Amino acid sequence: MDIVIIGGGIAAANAARELRDQGHEDGIVVLAAERHLPYERPPLSKGILLGDATPESAHVMEQHWYDDNDVDLRTGTEVTSIDLDRRQVHAGAESVPYDRLLIATGSTPRRLEDLDDSDVSVTYLRTIDDSVALKEAFLGHILVVGAGWIGLEVAAAARHAGVDVTIVDPAEQPLLGVLGPELGARFAELHRGHGVDLRLGTSVASTEGRTVILTDGHEVTPDLVVVGIGAVPDVRLAEEAGLAVDNGVLVDETLRASDPYVFAVGDVANHAHPVLGRRIRVEHWDTAQHQGRAAARAMLGDDQPYTRQPYFFTDQYDMGMEYVGSVGPDGADEMVVRGDDLVAGLTVLWAKDGTVVAGMHSNDWDAIDTIRALVGQPVPEKFSDTSVPLADLAG
Repeated sequence: MDIVIIGGGIAAANAARELRDQGHEDGIVVLAAERHLPYERPPLSKGILLGDATPESAHVMEQHWYDDNDVDLRTGTEVTSIDLDRRQVHAGAESVPYDRLLIATGSTPRRLEDLDDSDVSVTYLRTIDDSVALKEAFLGHILVVGAGWIGLEVAAAARHAGVDVTIVDPAEQPLLGVLGPELGARFAELHRGHGVDLRLGTSVASTEGRTVILTDGHEVTPDLVVVGIGAVPDVRLAEEAGLAVDNGVLVDETLRASDPYVFAVGDVANHAHPVLGRRIRVEHWDTAQHQGRAAARAMLGDDQPYTRQPYFFTDQYDMGMEYVGSVGPDGADEMVVRGDDLVAGLTVLWAKDGTVVAGMHSNDWDAIDTIRALVGQPVPEKFSDTSVPLADLAG
């Protein structure tokens, strides 16, 4: 049974590794559009930008692993189409047959076309090359458009390099849709405390030459604009092939797409999560690597549903945060905060309909195991009593 994997990220690499770990001896072809070895993306906005990591350190595995395990890795290969009827993947004039296909094409940054077409120097952060170029451009004054995870991590790295930073976002607080106003305000304080000019409730109105005019009337003439306003799943190949797509490739509980021989994972997969009871598309490293492994097992006949809760982390200045679970589009019934300061350490739990749906900590590194144990479980009796140690809630 020959397996083809489209993608060059952590999901693709982990799928290939899991296939060999599970004893699969037939052909594996990995088609990666970038010329780099498959790599992890968290270092792009963290270690590489900070100068603490090299681009090579982001590789999931080195070339010798693919050689030693007889995995046909083809970097710099742009897939042009998928033929579901013939079970073939086309890359230019070449056709690659498959018995099972894994789509791990990821996502692409949302763009601001008016800025792209202006005289302002604009960049986006998605690839290793983007990260290396951005680090080299850390000079003078940077305008960051978007106060989400990428925008805030870029701002923190830029301030670490001594660069002046302005952030603009139309929301009233950073990370508003993820963490809510109370915690968003704490991230605002964190960045303002490190000298960031954080302009909330405003956005880019227009440009004049290299000057950016904001909707609040303020004018900024940055050396570089970094746009971080989210990403869209790269579904072009799947959609043109006739697979069901809706905010990603629609996959079932086992990560199988609408064609029984095709699976999808990572940023591009809109997954019917059996524990959450709804569809979810997660753009984070942990989900990509674990879904890659799960899909590998599913392609080999293991029909176990993928049930892992979403997890992500961020590092900004002297603050590290980990988050498990998903509050969902309808919000939570209750949020319980233990602690007062992101840097000094705090924990947060969210509950909905009698279940702990999510939890996070900042700089409280002993808390993550307890948070994992609580998420998905019924709300404990003393859930709202902050005098009760967090560990005691998990029994």
